[in-house]
Amino acid sequence: MKFQLAALVIPLFILINLCLPTFGTEKNDSLNLLVIQTDEHHFKTLGCYGGQIVKTPNIDWIGEHGAICTSFYATTPVCSPSRGALMSGRYPQHTPVTDNNIPLDEKIVTFAEILRRKGYATGYAGKWHLDGKGKPQWEPKRKFGWEDNRFMFNRGHWKKFEDTENGPRVAARRNGKPNYEVAGADEKSFSTDWLTDKVIDFVNLNRSKPFCYMVDYPDPHGPNTVRPPYDVMYADAKVPIPRSLKKTLGQTPKWGGRQGPRLTADTVRSIMPKYYGMVKCLDDNVGRILESLKINKILDRTLIVFTSDHGDLCGEHGRLNKGVPYEGSARIPFLLHCPGKVPARTIVNEALSCVDFLPTILSLMEVKTVGAEQGRDASALFRGEGKEWRDVAFIRSTSGGQPWLCAVADDYKIVFSAMDEPWLFDLAEDPDEMDNCFELPKYSAVVLRLTKALKSYCRKYEDPYGEIPEIKAAIKKTLGKR
Repeated sequence: MKFQLAALVIPLFILINLCLPTFGTEKNDSLNLLVIQTDEHHFKTLGCYGGQIVKTPNIDWIGEHGAICTSFYATTPVCSPSRGALMSGRYPQHTPVTDNNIPLDEKIVTFAEILRRKGYATGYAGKWHLDGKGKPQWEPKRKFGWEDNRFMFNRGHWKKFEDTENGPRVAARRNGKPNYEVAGADEKSFSTDWLTDKVIDFVNLNRSKPFCYMVDYPDPHGPNTVRPPYDVMYADAKVPIPRSLKKTLGQTPKWGGRQGPRLTADTVRSIMPKYYGMVKCLDDNVGRILESLKINKILDRTLIVFTSDHGDLCGEHGRLNKGVPYEGSARIPFLLHCPGKVPARTIVNEALSCVDFLPTILSLMEVKTVGAEQGRDASALFRGEGKEWRDVAFIRSTSGGQPWLCAVADDYKIVFSAMDEPWLFDLAEDPDEMDNCFELPKYSAVVLRLTKALKSYCRKYEDPYGEIPEIKAAIKKTLGKR
């Protein structure tokens, strides 16, 4: 088990401030849905996941008063494929967003479209990244159920926004073109604050009817910049240096970046303080959202999800960013508040991924899907009733590089690659993912179980990676000798 209940303990004074009262309404019993997604967010920067540097009481509140998932993964740990899987409940090869900047198929029915058809008011603000290469491309024409998408932009990690007579735009500009500069950003124009204002506006407008809203913050994705006072808030923080930064070549799989320079400890120390600042700014704004739900007396009928599209290695394994099956890249935060259905302080240790989002959330909301999803309905796990559960999720690489496939359970992860031997990580004994346990006899049963599951996944969901000669041969050899 990766996570202990004690990690969710929140100081009493925070609970007093955040233990918001619940209220009912006579006219509307439907659950609202509010999805808060960040971009490239390392889960360990949050207090509820053991983070020690940044205090995140507002984000932690969601898990404290609902559920926290300890093994939730990006189905593909880069932006567009992960988002497509979350929206559709389908694996990337069927959306067909297998890499960044590939448009989502017109036929996809998202969870927003399902709720729109049920009469929900729907809206979206922030980064979309499912409509091709447009950048920033405000208000994409293809809405996929998000009726109010005025503040949706397709791509980019912009730091300043503004409202104009012609609609929203990036406020940082040079020679008439938008850029990522943060100079002059304040609590009204900085991207995280500005987008939060849009969430609150929507909540205020639609508080008396069921709604589905999603905000997708471009932070804490790089560039690592943030407005004052967050830019210097952690300047003196003692940045922890990942143990995996100093691993040997033999401890580095080829898919893990064996070639090229590795980050130094000094580099990690220099880049993380502003990353922490971005996370703190996010938490403060989540607090503003919770407060708006409280003021509007709808906190007790709003299902809230906090998650990210993928992680950021933040120096682990000598790397930044994402795209590999390491925990820092592929594992993402997932917190869920569902009053009346999910008990407070629920911990879900079973492995889940983005494809499981749609069927699970709609089941908790008692809304029927269109039956096109490939993910699993994990609502029983969140209700504390999931006694029979196949603890395995599947992750795949993008289509733009060397392919790999991964099957992951709560405590184990196996990776088959076209460029390397199979790797097995014991996540309980080796959380830093330093050593390959694949050939060790004591893991034979684990290897067999995960390999069988991966082969079955490839067949059932027609994953073309399963037919790549090197991967197919490695799977066959593994099953043959066991």
